Amino acid sequence: MDPDTKNGVYYASAPEAEAGTVTLPSTNDDEDENQERGNWSRKMDFFLSCLSYAVGLGNVWRFPYICARNGGGAFLIPFFAMLFITGIPLVFMEMSFGQFASSGVVSIWSVAPLFQGVGWAMFVVSVLIAIYYNMIIAWTLYYLFASFAKVLPWSFCGPWSTEGCFEDRSVISNCTQFGGVWHNSSCVTNSSVGAEMFQQIKNVSNMSALDHHSPSDDYFHSVVLDITKGVDEMGAVRWQLALCLLGAWLLVCICLSRGIKTSGKAVYFTAFFPYIVLTILLVRGLTLDGSVDGIIYFLMPQWDQLLNAKVWGDAAVQIFFSLSPCWGGLITLSSYNKFHNNCRLDAILVSIMDCLTSVFAGLVIFAIIGYMAHELHVKVEDVATEGAGLAFVVYPEVVTNLPISQLWAVLFFAMLITLGLGTQIATVTTVHTTLLDQFPQLFRKGRRQMMLLGAVAVSCYLVGLAFCSRGGMYVLQLFDNYAATYSLLFIGLVECVALSWVYGTERFFDDIELMLGDRPGRIWAISWKFVAPIALAVILIFTCVNFTPTTYGDYSFPGWADGIGLILTLSSILAIPGVAIFKIVKERQTNGGSFLQCAKKLMKPLPEWGPALKTHRMEQAQAAGAEPSNFESQVPLTFTATNGNSAAMVNPAATKI
Repeated sequence: MDPDTKNGVYYASAPEAEAGTVTLPSTNDDEDENQERGNWSRKMDFFLSCLSYAVGLGNVWRFPYICARNGGGAFLIPFFAMLFITGIPLVFMEMSFGQFASSGVVSIWSVAPLFQGVGWAMFVVSVLIAIYYNMIIAWTLYYLFASFAKVLPWSFCGPWSTEGCFEDRSVISNCTQFGGVWHNSSCVTNSSVGAEMFQQIKNVSNMSALDHHSPSDDYFHSVVLDITKGVDEMGAVRWQLALCLLGAWLLVCICLSRGIKTSGKAVYFTAFFPYIVLTILLVRGLTLDGSVDGIIYFLMPQWDQLLNAKVWGDAAVQIFFSLSPCWGGLITLSSYNKFHNNCRLDAILVSIMDCLTSVFAGLVIFAIIGYMAHELHVKVEDVATEGAGLAFVVYPEVVTNLPISQLWAVLFFAMLITLGLGTQIATVTTVHTTLLDQFPQLFRKGRRQMMLLGAVAVSCYLVGLAFCSRGGMYVLQLFDNYAATYSLLFIGLVECVALSWVYGTERFFDDIELMLGDRPGRIWAISWKFVAPIALAVILIFTCVNFTPTTYGDYSFPGWADGIGLILTLSSILAIPGVAIFKIVKERQTNGGSFLQCAKKLMKPLPEWGPALKTHRMEQAQAAGAEPSNFESQVPLTFTATNGNSAAMVNPAATKI
């Protein structure tokens, strides 16, 4: 029996119609509406999956720095303005798109086959992100294991340390604060050696505390990475990192062992645990000297920055990359929703909570950075940093000065793992689902889904071993700079044009109204047709204009390395025109016609476009005032509804259960 129901209305096939009665499938939320692909067991599973996907490492180690650099509290005005202008509309567009068709990022483009390359571009981006993002989780696993040591290994200068390593940099700060110079492991002053000698020493040894390496800095670069001098010197694979990367992929596979049924349970931990840890760290941070200074620096508004176009550009870029549209994750996660889920409310709540989380994380991070600045007797801005430097250098140095330092280290790195895992689960789900939907006869049988997941994980792991080499950090920097920056903006721009102009907002509104029961307001059409595409185009231009060659610390990458990065960018972007040209050529060979005629034909939805279930397709046809020819055998009839221990004869034409 085909379980096509909507609000209790069951449309039976011809054989069931002849019998006169049928048994209504259970309407419990736990049961799948789409038996072939499956659905989220609970609505909350989807919501938390999207929240875990959006709230990632960037909320903790990028936003606080960007906010402080661009006017502090004043930056929140353009940040939240961009949230409502472009962020929420893009998230709602992708959620409703995926939910309506219940399809992966490639097969969903039956809406306009000419643009199927957009789906393949999203797929390529997700593959590239899945490959390198897990390496960051692997580093975090390394630190988590090291945090259980009796003495934190980055709390002292060991045999691995460089010449500039200094365990207590506050001693140097105290020296320079009172006009002295740190020279040959002692503080030299004017009075101790005489004015002439002091000036000579000062000329060669005038190094502040920040000019010396902390043990945590040396530990990360000399022990964890054992980094080489440049990208042209890759070195051997470090087995410790290879094991940690294997562990990271095992975690992902465990969370996805039964698809969304297990990942939907895992997100209850990956979504809530970071908030618990952030709250604990904030409470602890506020008890530290200098923490308030750090928070003031983070929130103090510099109103003149609102007139700076770069600040608005950074706000738009941060919103776009924080909410993660155009990766394919939102479309994929939404495709497992039940047809009438209120995805508009989900889009609004996920977007707002993601941005509020960024602000909350900023308070935590700058409370800690303020404490470190206080200990070193330097300005907060001299300590503030972003990215791996914050997670694996600054914070580890801070915890060494705290009582029970192992506890704070374990909490912090466990939080980073859950933040990364939430994003990685959704990214791998996108890759996995795309292949399942493209080759259902091959992979949607028995244990083949799990075998496919294993094949994806093994393939990504083998490629990811390049990041485990001594020069792996340089490779990761190239991936981070090029794999999902310019390409995502271009993908988003084409996606907006395809849905709002080619398919049309009115038809898209019809689809959304069918799902939600009410038609979206005109403000959504204005955003999708004009505001979002223009904003994406401006951000793309802004990003290209502000392009700088790749660097890591003081090291500048050679030109050929950035050339490889450009290839990474083009590997996804070229799928869009490439697939379009392939489709047009194939259409001309099959049905004839000019290039332009074939292109116009391929802009129209295919017959298979629409809801996945026949019941919803019939509902769509009825809403359009048409009689669907492919549903003559599906007629409403009187049937037996079974719910728990009760049974009753129901006429679905008159009653909705």
